[in-house]
Amino acid sequence: MTPPRARPSRRHATKKRVASEDKEFFQLRLYVAGRTSRSQAALQNLKMICESHLQGQYRIEVVDLLVNPQLAKGDQILAVPTLVRLLPPPVKKIIGDLSHIERVLVGLDVRPLPRGAVS
Repeated sequence: MTPPRARPSRRHATKKRVASEDKEFFQLRLYVAGRTSRSQAALQNLKMICESHLQGQYRIEVVDLLVNPQLAKGDQILAVPTLVRLLPPPVKKIIGDLSHIERVLVGLDVRPLPRGAVS
């Protein structure tokens, strides 16, 4: 008969859970219409912003409405490119090429890093 496995202490499990809850995960969906220069700029700007401010805490899904136009209805997309923040709630939308970094950060509810801070 094998001895029962030791359970991790509740204190350890709670610490681990709290540490993972400290960082919010961002699920982002970028709606574009083809491979236009504006769509490509929006994707590049989004990737740069995410790498600078959300390292390891995000997932980007790109939806091309020329390929799947029916997907625009679900998130009520009226213009492209449009970024939709699905997580964390509430859902938020930003329209444009995402070149105004401060506007995007405010729209995503992301606090910019202090100047000179290393992430």
